[in-house]
Amino acid sequence: MITPPYLSKGDKIGIIAPARSISFEEVHPGIRLFQKWGLEVELGTSIFRKYNQFAGKDEQRLADLQQILDDDSIRAVICARGGYGTVRIVDHIDFTKFQKNPKWIVGYSDITVLHSHIHRHYGIETLHAAMPINILTSDDIPNDTLDTMRNALFGKIRSYSFPVTPLARNGEAEAILTGGNLSILYSLMGSASEVDTTDKILFLEDVDEYLYHIDRMMIALKRAGKLSKLKGLIVGAMDRMNDNPIPYGHTANEIISEAVAEYNYPVCFDFPSGHGETNLALILGRKVKLNVGTDIELTF
Repeated sequence: MITPPYLSKGDKIGIIAPARSISFEEVHPGIRLFQKWGLEVELGTSIFRKYNQFAGKDEQRLADLQQILDDDSIRAVICARGGYGTVRIVDHIDFTKFQKNPKWIVGYSDITVLHSHIHRHYGIETLHAAMPINILTSDDIPNDTLDTMRNALFGKIRSYSFPVTPLARNGEAEAILTGGNLSILYSLMGSASEVDTTDKILFLEDVDEYLYHIDRMMIALKRAGKLSKLKGLIVGAMDRMNDNPIPYGHTANEIISEAVAEYNYPVCFDFPSGHGETNLALILGRKVKLNVGTDIELTF
């Protein structure tokens, strides 16, 4: 996999909205934060447009992303928010200049579409990390979420270590890290953006899903052969899960644990990344080391 150049003070980054609409008030704290990091910020031409729930029509969101990808002076593409909509434009993106001049693609949730598509076709690392919609005020004291995002972009990310939680399965693995939002990965199966999990460490996270649907998606991944050839599994935040009046009977973590019970690779749960309170940055496409024992250790 190819590592895009890390950022330095004075570099220019671009902020675009490839999915749901966003306002200037929601983006402004992020702009201020990036400027405090010493970065120059350029906004997509159509970033504040609205077309129903989208940040403009498909062709407008596509044009913004294409322009930022093609601009050699821009060193990172920051997606303003997720929601839904990236999949509507991904097949029309021309990645020719991006291949010649790789830059960091940053975001999570719906941005899993870009992570998966780029890894499958172009072998370029991307960054699963917070987005401007998550930055509530430019005066916030930097927390782990923003610290790790900055460290990853500036080439200073090294490792994470946390206590294990129930259902973990001990073991060690060294492989490329891939994945993202479970619902998005499920929706991409059978498409040109389908995730390749063979000999990979898979990361999964999700939010606001029904427990029975978590099971449906995990069974679908299993039947498609996405779980049998893994080197390891990291389960991040499974936040704000829903249930029916007749309970499903298992938590999201229990559902996932059951789906991979027959396989022999390390598994950890409650990794602080995704839609939870803490969203630690992950370099997807990077060869990492996962050690699940008395602690969870992930080394980049």
